[in-house]
Amino acid sequence: MEYESAGEYIKHHLGHLTLGNPESFWSIHMDTMFFSIAMGGLFLFIFMQAAKRVTQGVPGNMQNFVEIIVGFVDQQVKDTFHGRSNLIAPLALTLFVWIFLMNILKLLPYDLFPYLAHIVGLDYMRINPTSDINATFGMSLAVFGLIIYYSIHIKGGAGFAKEMLLHPFGKWLMPFNLVLKVVEEIAKPVSLSLRLFGNMYAGGLIFTLIALLPWYIQWSLGLPWSLFKLLIITLQAFIFMVLTIVYLSMAHEDH
Repeated sequence: MEYESAGEYIKHHLGHLTLGNPESFWSIHMDTMFFSIAMGGLFLFIFMQAAKRVTQGVPGNMQNFVEIIVGFVDQQVKDTFHGRSNLIAPLALTLFVWIFLMNILKLLPYDLFPYLAHIVGLDYMRINPTSDINATFGMSLAVFGLIIYYSIHIKGGAGFAKEMLLHPFGKWLMPFNLVLKVVEEIAKPVSLSLRLFGNMYAGGLIFTLIALLPWYIQWSLGLPWSLFKLLIITLQAFIFMVLTIVYLSMAHEDH
């Protein structure tokens, strides 16, 4: 593919394959939907295969790999979550592995999918769903819904209302308490989504800038940045998971 300018190259690699008017709120980023669903399917396939092949004897490589991840996530839940729930550990495992798989797509050959998309007549194809604010905000909204649900379920409607109205300054400052609590609650999904999106988008932009350099500089910068990026994508999946556990643990606390 030939590009007229560096700006056109950047726009092509950071643009989305969109269904509907790109300027409309109701448009859908088809590349984000496709790759996020594909990584979710890959996650289910790997863990289902490991479950089918589980053995009491000497475990295979896949079973070892899955057991390490499950044990790691389970320990994080035990250390952080102070309530009782059959949902939290599976949710934490799903978030960690799913986000990691979506993040790691960033390490695939950078020009491959845009080139393949161009061959079949598509203008754009961004393969990293977590560099799309719609995907990260969608996940954080799902977590936020669980926070509100468990806050009301554990504390009851009256307890939740008291928490929103009476803390931290008591009944004489109820309007001020409510504003503070609303801001505090809204900050949770916003921080979850923007932290993941910002790191992944910035990483993609740096990869794009490296790809514009001469090939001998690309090799000298690309490999170290890819290794550093591998650490970042793992860390971001871990942070999203841990903050989700922390927020849900707070929702289960009934004072």
